[in-house]
Amino acid sequence: MAADWTRSLLNPQRVALVGVSDDPSKTAGRPLQFLRQAGFAGDIQIVNPRRETVQGERAFPSLTNLPERPDHVFILTDAEKALDALEECQRLGVPVATMLSAGFSEAGERGRANQARLDAILARGGTRLIGPSSIGIVNLHTGLMLTANAAFAEPDLPRGGIFVGSHSGSLIGALVSRGKRKGIGFAGLVSVGAECDLSIGQICHATFDDPKVTSYMLFLETLRDAEALRAFAIAAAERGKPVAAYKLGRSDEAAELAVSHTGSLAGADEVADIFLSECGIARVESFEGLIEVLPLLERVPASPTRRKGRVGVVTTTGGGAAMAVETMALRGVDVVPASEATREKLRAAGIDAGHGRILDLTLAGTRYDVMKSALDILRAAPEFDLVLASVGSSARFNPELAVQPAIDAAQGPGTPLAVFLVPDAPDATRLLAASGVPAFQFPETCGDAIAAALHRRLPRRLRPLDIGAAEQPSLVLDEAASYALFAASGLASAPHVVLDPGQPVPDLPFPFPVVAKVLDAEIPHKTDAGGVVLNIRSAEELAAAIARITARVAERMAGHRVTRILVQQMTKGLGEVLLGFRRDPQVGPIVVLAAGGIYTEIYRDSTMRLAPVSREGAIEMIADLKSSRILDGFRGGPKGDLAALADAIVAVSKLADAQDVRVEEAEINPLLVLAEGQGVLAIDGLARVSKT
Repeated sequence: MAADWTRSLLNPQRVALVGVSDDPSKTAGRPLQFLRQAGFAGDIQIVNPRRETVQGERAFPSLTNLPERPDHVFILTDAEKALDALEECQRLGVPVATMLSAGFSEAGERGRANQARLDAILARGGTRLIGPSSIGIVNLHTGLMLTANAAFAEPDLPRGGIFVGSHSGSLIGALVSRGKRKGIGFAGLVSVGAECDLSIGQICHATFDDPKVTSYMLFLETLRDAEALRAFAIAAAERGKPVAAYKLGRSDEAAELAVSHTGSLAGADEVADIFLSECGIARVESFEGLIEVLPLLERVPASPTRRKGRVGVVTTTGGGAAMAVETMALRGVDVVPASEATREKLRAAGIDAGHGRILDLTLAGTRYDVMKSALDILRAAPEFDLVLASVGSSARFNPELAVQPAIDAAQGPGTPLAVFLVPDAPDATRLLAASGVPAFQFPETCGDAIAAALHRRLPRRLRPLDIGAAEQPSLVLDEAASYALFAASGLASAPHVVLDPGQPVPDLPFPFPVVAKVLDAEIPHKTDAGGVVLNIRSAEELAAAIARITARVAERMAGHRVTRILVQQMTKGLGEVLLGFRRDPQVGPIVVLAAGGIYTEIYRDSTMRLAPVSREGAIEMIADLKSSRILDGFRGGPKGDLAALADAIVAVSKLADAQDVRVEEAEINPLLVLAEGQGVLAIDGLARVSKT
């Protein structure tokens, strides 16, 4: 059955439409009309118990009454009848069904009952399901228009190699119509809906053996079934089929909040960003960028290591090039000047090489020979990862002069080439698309797509994602217990002892000055509770500080009784960072590094990785942190022990494999970075664990 569903997904021999309307203008009537208009060569079977004919064709009362078992069933009825049809598919051994119907978990008490029944049907196995709330699936190369999306009434849709997986049904129609305007064609498209069974990753994975599919475009609203998505992305990279994604959720409102600072920093979108990056998926920031990026990804290979990307720019319009340069620079792409050796070759070809960052051919006019020679020389130069040609008004009125040089230059070997069209030039856009040359119509899209392509890395192979919920209730550890947990992973903390506030102060095993802190798992933010006293220089001062902490905590926390005090040696370092760990419900364990101290949330200077983190990955995380420059001898200052910080990041990532307990969340804030060669020390910490 598994083999059946992958074959029947996009290449069925027989499709059945359950509940198809006699009115082709209605949503439930469109699929039959679209299949006929597209010339689908397979059998189309119609099921409608209320009519003997539908749109002039014979209808059968049920799937059971069909003369032959369908390979793929599109269910167009309401939720209750849809569940009946799905059970009938299961009894008949239908490999796969797509369900348009809504009215499940999103639809109140009745919907929850429908969802429970759906879950029970799927648990029995057999028929695989796309949906519910899927607007359908399309294979443009075979005419399989198994969709109710009105956009597919568009005639003469261009065919190509892009396969689209989308959570949104309406967006696949938008992609098709916008793609047609730009001359970009698709191999297939699917709206996955609620993903109650088959997910985007599983569906895309099933298309790998189709030679007509050369790349993938994803419109994501969630990372449901992240393991399948990652497996698909890794397999796509192995086959040289690039993947681009546009994901909703960059706003703070979409972030997942937790009690600790780490939870608020590691919100839903930040987690998605690093997850997609480590899967080798190029994430774009704009919908238009999603449409335009794939031709570029097919020419710019993913990098095994981190790169900013070096772009050489040649232009016939200085202002247009400046817009493109700015949008690339804002996204961390390096626009680099030609080397002296390259300039010498340009001069030898009779081209004024100038002295600036870009090669400006504006004064030379729109001449095929000048632009073609310039592009050939730049594409042969070793200093560029990409060459961008910015073309002015001539692209609209003389595309044969303005963009033909780029088309011809792109055919030969050399550095990848892309074109930014400054005017509205639809003929030039289609001409470039037909020739396979990446083209951009807006500076923002140009910068977005180029950054996504140049920053794309090969996927990192990780162990299976640990995304299961904890089997036992979780327990918050106090600071001392958290230090013991960190120590088991190889991370040191500042010397400390635990005292009873009702007992005399003993001799300390370390010298003054010290800090005294309330030790209580119910008080994670000790300063807010009045539970911290700094710069204590004697036993007498320590006794007074303990009494002060006891009184302040009781005052600020409605009589809360202090039973333990942690006394810690005060240590000075060159800087502070936050180092955290948490298990994300969608992608599993992650590690967070951020600017530390009490202003962590204000600065929002943070980076993260999926656990486990290698030492190389830890070094990259440190480089990602803007504030880390202070610890690296900024303006002649002393250097911090960044090597020890990298080791600490690796150590915290090992919390994912802690023995005896399952670490759900942990935070060290601050982690003190000492001078080079002296290490790092945790001087505050908190963890939440459950038993394994």
